[in-house]
Amino acid sequence: MKAIIEPSYINGTLTPPSSKSITQRAYAAALLHKGTTIIRNAGVSADDMAALNIIQQLGAKVVAQTPGVIEITSNGVVPVSANIDCGESGLSARLFTPIAALCCDPITIQGQGSLLKRPMDGFKQMLSASGVTISGFNGYLPFTVHGPLKARSIKVDASEGSQFLSGLLFALCYSATEPITIEVTGLKSKPYIDVTLGVLKHFGKELSHKYYKWFYIEPAKFTHTETVDMTVEADWSSASFMLVAGAIAGNMTVNNLSLASTQADKIVLDVLKNAGADMVIEDDVIITKKSRLQAFEFDATHCPDLFPVLSILAACSYGESYIKGVHRLFHKESNRVESVTEMLHDFAVPWSVEDDMLYVTGVSRLQGTVIDSFHDHRIAMAAAVGALRANGQVDVMNAESVSKSYPEFFNDLILCGGKCTFNNE
Repeated sequence: MKAIIEPSYINGTLTPPSSKSITQRAYAAALLHKGTTIIRNAGVSADDMAALNIIQQLGAKVVAQTPGVIEITSNGVVPVSANIDCGESGLSARLFTPIAALCCDPITIQGQGSLLKRPMDGFKQMLSASGVTISGFNGYLPFTVHGPLKARSIKVDASEGSQFLSGLLFALCYSATEPITIEVTGLKSKPYIDVTLGVLKHFGKELSHKYYKWFYIEPAKFTHTETVDMTVEADWSSASFMLVAGAIAGNMTVNNLSLASTQADKIVLDVLKNAGADMVIEDDVIITKKSRLQAFEFDATHCPDLFPVLSILAACSYGESYIKGVHRLFHKESNRVESVTEMLHDFAVPWSVEDDMLYVTGVSRLQGTVIDSFHDHRIAMAAAVGALRANGQVDVMNAESVSKSYPEFFNDLILCGGKCTFNNE
């Protein structure tokens, strides 16, 4: 599907979708929790649906589902299938592989589309050290794990990403019977580990850590209640696109955002502030208004998902902006070094990459053009936001990719005044 976007002044109010990062972790905990879990405001993105499908393949039962509320019962990992399909969700693959490995039976981990090109090398040492046999492994999906995973102290190299560590923490918290220590090296994206720890704590599995280098699991301190009730926060990552849209092209009010959130992308508020955005924050409501923006410097190492939309913010800010953390971009839904810089090039925005830094020189108007989203949801949304400040029509190719995280993105944009039509040819 092609989205055809005309330059627009936007003015509206919206509530972003639920956090898929939290929703998928909540589903993992619901599977491992022996009892009933009620999840309110669960996400409905393609990644969320993949996670919900996985926990049912691993034995959980969805006993009730109404708009905004889902009730799940489980007796732990009791697979009803020898395979789990992670769709295109990198988080689901990395979160549920160690959990599936708790089972004594072999489980094949499968994926679709771009996920088949995303490296899974982080599992090799981690799972082998935990007594899990991996067969058919070449660094990518699919492969088969044969547990059971042994709950014991372990040293983990987390340089391949925090998601591998998150999956292991879930598995160990629900299998350990005595105190164990996980020593971690190379960890990035620490806020995502905070999200994992927050969900585990909500389910009675409170962990301690020392500088994110040593994590301590003490089962004697864990608690268990038959029913766990959890409400999923709104997604700061999705909200970031709309907040930037308001700052560069209008007046945008975004509701239901928790300022106490541990989500990594909440830091977009600091970036907007540093860029001089006209911004009002009142409780859980944030308003951004079009204003003269200035160049900014930001280290996105721990929040790489912000790179696409921050590159658009930089493109609309006067002067040269610096965004650090390019090394985190290679293995996403696309190679985002290529997809982000090609987007900037097509928008006629000067850019360069040196070492670990993306340099972007702002322009008064972006060029009307055709943008290849590379089937990457964050590129499609960033390009659509940039189109609001273009000097002509912008065609965003494969715009349906937004369903991965924010299915209603284009509808919300239209409701706020965005001039957008679609062509399915």
